Amino acid sequence: MLPNMEEPLVGGKSEKTGGPGESLLVIEVKKQLYLAGPLVVGSLLQNVVQMISVMFVGHLGELDLSSASIATSFAGVTGFSLLAGMSSSLDTLCGQAFGAKQYHLLGIYKQRAILVLTPLSVVVAVIWAYTGQILLFFGQDPEIAMGAGSYIRWMIPALFVYGPLQCHVRFLQTQNIVLPVMLSSGVTALNHILVCWLLVYKLGLGNKGAALANTISYLTNLLILALYIRLSPSCKRTWTGLSMEAFRDILSFLRLAVPSALMVCLEWWSFELLVLFSGFLPNPKLEASVLSISLNTLSLVFRIPSGLGAAISTRVSNELGAGRPEAARLATHVIMVLGLVSSVSVGLAIILVRNLWGYAYSNEKEVVEYIARMMPILAVTFLFDDLQCVLSGIVRGCGFQKIGAYVNLSAYYLVGIPAALYFAFVYHLGGMVLILLMLLYKRMKGSLGAVVKLLPCDHEVMGSSPGNSLLQKCRERLRTIDPKWSDPSLDPAQAGATCTRLPFFIIQKDLS
Repeated sequence: MLPNMEEPLVGGKSEKTGGPGESLLVIEVKKQLYLAGPLVVGSLLQNVVQMISVMFVGHLGELDLSSASIATSFAGVTGFSLLAGMSSSLDTLCGQAFGAKQYHLLGIYKQRAILVLTPLSVVVAVIWAYTGQILLFFGQDPEIAMGAGSYIRWMIPALFVYGPLQCHVRFLQTQNIVLPVMLSSGVTALNHILVCWLLVYKLGLGNKGAALANTISYLTNLLILALYIRLSPSCKRTWTGLSMEAFRDILSFLRLAVPSALMVCLEWWSFELLVLFSGFLPNPKLEASVLSISLNTLSLVFRIPSGLGAAISTRVSNELGAGRPEAARLATHVIMVLGLVSSVSVGLAIILVRNLWGYAYSNEKEVVEYIARMMPILAVTFLFDDLQCVLSGIVRGCGFQKIGAYVNLSAYYLVGIPAALYFAFVYHLGGMVLILLMLLYKRMKGSLGAVVKLLPCDHEVMGSSPGNSLLQKCRERLRTIDPKWSDPSLDPAQAGATCTRLPFFIIQKDLS
């Protein structure tokens, strides 16, 4: 039986809402599996679009593969990470609004996010137009730089589709509507294989065709989700049409969106910077190709903890929005166990396919053998990754992105990247040590930092009680936002949870 995602887990009429004899733990496990399963599959299918493009290009030659790899990394650093990061603020805003039954706010927040991302995409498009010259300026191999510049120019239209797509995905996800996201991503992935084949081989566009195929596939996914939101009864409460309210409080929205972007970007950039730096190593074509394939592989399996993180973000934000902090605490305990199981399983799978995986990207024996040596390292780093990703989802659900950004900055850029570059270039240990040192430092520090980030949420929010002085302070803050919160009939636990969740007071007068 599918769980009722809006049924109170605790604090309702009955604490056994899932059926005869079912405990709260079993109910929570069902809810998280219902969310995480489609989210993991959907995240994998969304991520596989660019991976398929790189696979098609890889069979054109080593130079084409290197150019496409560098271009994809540059696109991630300067564009896609920013759009994904800023749209992740909807995890907090839409999730909490849905839990608080302020359904009309979800559509307004989605429109507001798209309004912010569109001009940002214009700025990024200008940067992409000069990618070749930028890479040359920083000393990149001329052939690779020019090839990357050509590839990324054909990918510019994808910018203006990717941002709205991410907003639509999070709009649905925070309502616990996950099956349509998974199905649309599946249709898109299958369609992308056909589109790549037509453009790359049939029409003879080569790597340019693979870049253009990304835009077509992202647009396909966006149109499917937009039609679902417009026509489905499931979104009738949350999508009420275009509203001028979306133009209000843009600056307030940015106060949460910018830390959200930093939290995502600082982690994403650490991956992509390694690929860019690999172009400066001896034999740059081989190093860049292998490192890009390794990081693409890690990015693929990363979709599993990413889906778990999205699920716990939704569960925590929904429960806190409804004023049920103890249910949010239980959800965090369940997700930790699920994360441990997934990390061990995926790590073993990576090791088992290590000698075959390289053939998916290249027919070059040297590339395939190098990738086989990289795979066990990736398996080890994934074990550290799972915990960090799940706890980051809890942070997003609580609205503590600003703290997350500080931790990511210190863990990745003060320790991980400097150590990796020092051993790779000073001791000439090559690309393998880049990924080994960087990712091990990144995962260990990131996981430790995520625990630190969780502490305020765990003690101040999830352990709150109506008589807690913190809740009284939250009620006082909320009165400055809207006089409605002065109503003595308001449940103080709900007021406290809402205030602690929204430290930047994004809701403001929208609650009225």
